[in-house]
Amino acid sequence: MITLRKSSERGYADHGWLKSFHSFSFADYHDPAHMGVGNLRVINEDRIAPGTGFGTHGHRDMEIVSYVLEGALAHRDSMGNGATVGKADGVIRPGDVQRMSAGTGVMHSEFNHAKDQATHFLQIWIQPSHRGIAPGYEQKRFDDAAKRGRLALVASPDGREGSVTVHADAWLRAGLFDGDERAQLALDPQRLAYVFVARGSLRVNGQALAAGDAATLSGEQRLVIDGGQVAEVLVFDLAT
Repeated sequence: MITLRKSSERGYADHGWLKSFHSFSFADYHDPAHMGVGNLRVINEDRIAPGTGFGTHGHRDMEIVSYVLEGALAHRDSMGNGATVGKADGVIRPGDVQRMSAGTGVMHSEFNHAKDQATHFLQIWIQPSHRGIAPGYEQKRFDDAAKRGRLALVASPDGREGSVTVHADAWLRAGLFDGDERAQLALDPQRLAYVFVARGSLRVNGQALAAGDAATLSGEQRLVIDGGQVAEVLVFDLAT
């Protein structure tokens, strides 16, 4: 079964400096029918105005993945990333995937230091397999060539294929599709797949999706992506 959700059906918040679309219930947006898919709890599509950002705030017991589409996002945290020599510089740009394991608790901030360009990124929260783990941070780059016409593994429980490691039963792939480019992925029908179109348009098992649209697949054995028009897509393989 494939369940579609259009971009226009998402929650939306305009804070002036931040414009955010919520795929699932978040903050003041609450929809009991859309609390997440499997252990995927949050996908926020955020646009941060130049010279603004999220001040220091805390998280715990959540795997947080950031995926930048345009601009840059400067991250700083209580583990020393973005602040201390020898730690990661904390700046993520298009092509980078950042994973922060909040675990027992971490404080962090995210900021757009550009003077004339908004930062457009996806904030993704996945519920961890175990609570109370030590906080952690990881950042890796996946250039366009790695994602062109294929679904590149960018996050996984075991870090295989050079992906970042999430402490959750979740696999995240990213791909770029245009023209005749096509990819397929075998699915376990006992699990859930969630496809989110970050930009452009494409087909998921023959069904058309545009930017901001999503498809949840349950009981399916195969995912086919084709018909892309300057498309960037994220595909999640999730525990039920």
